[in-house]
Amino acid sequence: MLAVVTVALVTSPLIVKAHAARHGTPLVATAASAARTTAAGGAAGTSAMAAAPMGAIRDSSALVAALQQLAVASGATVGVTVVELGGSDPLSWSLDGGAVFTAASTYKLVALMMEAQNIASGATDPNGLVCYQDSDYEAGWFDDYAPGECFTRNELASRAGQQSDNTAGHMLVRDVGGIDALNAWAASVGTTDSAFSDPNTTTSADLAVLWTAEAKGSLGGASAQAWLYPLLTGTSTEAGVPAGISGSTVVHKTGAIDAVENDAALVTAGPDGAYVLVVMTDGLGGAAGWDLIAGMSAAVWQIESSRPA
Repeated sequence: MLAVVTVALVTSPLIVKAHAARHGTPLVATAASAARTTAAGGAAGTSAMAAAPMGAIRDSSALVAALQQLAVASGATVGVTVVELGGSDPLSWSLDGGAVFTAASTYKLVALMMEAQNIASGATDPNGLVCYQDSDYEAGWFDDYAPGECFTRNELASRAGQQSDNTAGHMLVRDVGGIDALNAWAASVGTTDSAFSDPNTTTSADLAVLWTAEAKGSLGGASAQAWLYPLLTGTSTEAGVPAGISGSTVVHKTGAIDAVENDAALVTAGPDGAYVLVVMTDGLGGAAGWDLIAGMSAAVWQIESSRPA
């Protein structure tokens, strides 16, 4: 597990901007907080922020500056969104949260959330069968797919969530109605810049919108969460967001392809309450990409630990 690191604040002329929430999504900060939330636009502002006790400041600029420093040092293109769900005076902020990235396997998170809502409502049976078709196939974790083979939704969801199996992901998308239905559902929740599965692009802000709705019980409530969360806990890839924190369960879906590593996570028990953290990266790949996500996760955890009571 990555040790939590102390992250110095940026004092260079780099432009740091907290992206405003779009279209009334849950990324809007509380009214009291929003009045105080500013972006660090120059050296004087960031120097003053660096000199002040972290816990005394409830605005986005401290965290955005810390994350931007990590991003610049890595050389990668990065999009990050954080949504605080608990504690006093919760805030939400982004570093290039609207930047569009290859979604990779994070599209499976959307299919799993949609499936969870359908199961919670009684529209579908978790033990109901979904039968393989040749068009579902993509090389992945399992190789037992063949025409006529059928799997329960529980089995496919476990494969897609725990091992991120590609064929299982395609079968779940087909089961919830196909690509168009998947994207229409995501848009109904509040995504604005995503095209999941095909061409499979998204933003950290959009994935955070979905996680926020899920965590707040808007997508099937406790029943959906009880089915979904175990599928996305203790997965085969825990090197991203979970590696940057300690003492909390992380429910998350990763995605990796070529030089892209992504992690869309719900930290269920942060230092001052639950929070959503989504990190999208492009340009590193492999261990370097996961290390960057873990470092950003550690920085968020550190700043969450400094929140005033």
